[in-house]
Amino acid sequence: MSETAQSESRSEDSAAGKTDGEIKAIAAETEIAAIEEGGKQGTGEVGNPADRRLPLIVRIYGIVMLIEGVVTLPIIVLSCLYVVQAVLSGDMTFDALSLTTILSAIHAVVLMVTTACLAVFGVLLFRNKRRHIAQWTYLLIPLTLAEGLLSLALKGLGLNLVSPAVQLVVLIALHITADPSLREERRLQFALRRMDARSAYENAASQGMAGRDLTGKGYISLDFFNLFWLFTIGCVFGLVIETIYHFILFGEYQDRAGFLWGPFSPIYGFGVVIVTVLLNHLWQSNWLLIFCSSAVIGGAFEYFTSWFMQAAFGIRAWDYTGQWLSIDGRTSGKYMFFWGVLGLVWVKLILPRLLRLIQRIPWKIRYSLTLVCFILIFVDGVMTLMALDAWYSRMAGVAQNSPVSQFFATYFNDDFMAHRFQTMKIDPSTAGRM
Repeated sequence: MSETAQSESRSEDSAAGKTDGEIKAIAAETEIAAIEEGGKQGTGEVGNPADRRLPLIVRIYGIVMLIEGVVTLPIIVLSCLYVVQAVLSGDMTFDALSLTTILSAIHAVVLMVTTACLAVFGVLLFRNKRRHIAQWTYLLIPLTLAEGLLSLALKGLGLNLVSPAVQLVVLIALHITADPSLREERRLQFALRRMDARSAYENAASQGMAGRDLTGKGYISLDFFNLFWLFTIGCVFGLVIETIYHFILFGEYQDRAGFLWGPFSPIYGFGVVIVTVLLNHLWQSNWLLIFCSSAVIGGAFEYFTSWFMQAAFGIRAWDYTGQWLSIDGRTSGKYMFFWGVLGLVWVKLILPRLLRLIQRIPWKIRYSLTLVCFILIFVDGVMTLMALDAWYSRMAGVAQNSPVSQFFATYFNDDFMAHRFQTMKIDPSTAGRM
């Protein structure tokens, strides 16, 4: 690039409001891209890695998803129509306002939408549309989670969760390999290793550009790596804050953890992820807008979490009945205010610093370290759900005959669960299971 062109580029960047650090970092990444392109020309490698054909097993999986969607979707629709006709003709009666009925209706709708989306997703995989695969995973992952949660609420833990669990693992794997931001990071790292240009990467990291959304649509790149570590940090720090708050308010220590093992409170971890995803594009907005948005998002998430725990396990972890602006005791104006403050502080102050902290994880080990930590937290979460399900079954009077139920009855009995989850009260009669 000539000096005149560089000067013009700097002038344009200055006009756009970019800092000198950001200009240098972007220039560094441009240099890396040029280095990589030169390496490709030198080795005879052509084309973008994003345009390479997907492995055969992935394309076969796409065909299976397409066939499943084409076959399953009509069956689901016909089944729903049959139920509606049976109700209208009087052959089937049920309480339309019962929790079980509402959950079943929502589950049917989610199942239809997910099946249709998987069919489209299968076509994209078969046709090697890698540039669209990551975008569709952003839609399919929450749909699959919703399907699994609804199935858990209706039927408990069992074979019914195998399909959504496997589907979720596959989608996460495809998301990691197809996500544009992660792909770009791997591309840059490959160039760095090959051309010994690590100093350029370190320059970008020192300017706070590593992990940033370089498209300008948000502050942080919403890739799996960043979101996982934000979730983990949110789980830990959320638990610390809540424990300290309870101690100051009541003068006693209470175990506020949400997993069987470790200092984790998943409601704060998921809350951090949701607030980050939804408010990422507002990081430069007015503080009042961020506060109000975070208050609404946090209150809605808190309400949903309370509702789901009661619907799935008959568990009531908190009750704000009688408080200011209490909504069914599941959230209140006071805690929506707290969510607003936490969201504002998170977006404006904490997130930039945490991003720098996350990016300090050496890039040579970040993927292996993330995988190990993800497996540990995933196992912890699955074991927690199984323990809660076994606790529900015992309290509901279900016979504990299977080896799994006997295992949890032995090692995670009622006394253990009540001690570990000190804020939870369980009443199976309030659940919505079939």
